[in-house]
Amino acid sequence: MEKLINQYSDLALDKFITYVPRILFAILVVWVGFKISNKVVKWVDKVLERTGFSDSLRPFLTSLMGFIFKGAILFAAATILGADLTGLVAILAAAGFAVGMALQGSLGNFASGILILTLKPYKISDWIKVDDHFGKVSEIGIFSTQVITPGNKVLNIPNSMITDSVVTNLSDKGQIRLELSVHVPYAESFPKIKQIIIDELMEVPKILKGPKPEVGIKNFDSHSIELLVRPYVYPDDFWEATFQANKAIKSAFNRHGIKVAYSEGIEMGAIGE
Repeated sequence: MEKLINQYSDLALDKFITYVPRILFAILVVWVGFKISNKVVKWVDKVLERTGFSDSLRPFLTSLMGFIFKGAILFAAATILGADLTGLVAILAAAGFAVGMALQGSLGNFASGILILTLKPYKISDWIKVDDHFGKVSEIGIFSTQVITPGNKVLNIPNSMITDSVVTNLSDKGQIRLELSVHVPYAESFPKIKQIIIDELMEVPKILKGPKPEVGIKNFDSHSIELLVRPYVYPDDFWEATFQANKAIKSAFNRHGIKVAYSEGIEMGAIGE
């Protein structure tokens, strides 16, 4: 019995001598590694902030970096303790592949979000147009961009759709041109009408005085000439300036007796309740 106790005591002492230094070393590696990881992450965050990285992207990148660093440190500590992580690595790889296939669309939006936040084709408060979607950017996320339309509707546009489409940034230059169509009869003098429109637009509050509005002939229709009127406005005044400009042009035509061509064969009728 005493011999057996001595054998177990020797075995316990041997294991203690073998594993305690490893455990202590692993704890030291984790403690020091986490300290260094936190300092590196903070340093990277400051560098990204100085280089102008987006406030939406910077916290995500630093968090991801911290997660990777700490995961690598824990992996190293487990290796020091003698753990066989081959099977675990294979399981994680298989799980990562399966998750990647299941979230293929989301990963595409994620990658597009990283590109948008890095390249900055637009920023919050910019007016943009993506395909038929038009509005003011209220939020740029990792997976989607939130846009508020002039009708106060909220659009969540997937980032992959944005990177695959032509994005028109109406705010990038600080001011934009409206493109208004005006129809006048062939009999009217174009130089006269052009000057009337320009003079009238100069009195519209939301129309910028410079650069000067452009007025040109866009098309020749069967009954009239189509003019293109292009004044400058601030992006936030897009719709209000459009309404004001159209109202001002109509009023000017009325005062100057400018006629409009009507199609023949149209009869007026009453509208029921």
